[in-house]
Amino acid sequence: MPLPLSRAHTLLVEIPRQARIAYCLVRDERVPLPAKVALGAVLAVIVSPVNLPAWLPVVGDLDAVALGALAVKVFVDACPEHVVEEHRLAASRGQSRFDQDLGRAVGLVRETVLRVRARWISRGSSGGGPGADDQSSEGRTL
Repeated sequence: MPLPLSRAHTLLVEIPRQARIAYCLVRDERVPLPAKVALGAVLAVIVSPVNLPAWLPVVGDLDAVALGALAVKVFVDACPEHVVEEHRLAASRGQSRFDQDLGRAVGLVRETVLRVRARWISRGSSGGGPGADDQSSEGRTL
């Protein structure tokens, strides 16, 4: 059965957008704790290795993606509207907490890769390289 265009749009655009806003809202101290706990509980159910039995009405029939999308929507709807709107505007400008945290994470990964690469290159230029430590320790006695 082909996927209608509106559903494809929802999956590819709306769900990631809502997830980004939800991430920002979870990090915002103005959002009530019960809403954060409810979202965390649903996400724990999704990643849990224990499958919900099919005999549970409605919940047993939902797959993880649908349950996650529903949880994020309910969470965002439970947050104060002015806080949600503030995060939506920041996200549309690329200045949300999500964007900041993602930028930091990418920076850390880039920094680590460059550091490892520099170390690897310096070993290669000094006659080292893979197994160089093994060769230099052959003459040593323990």
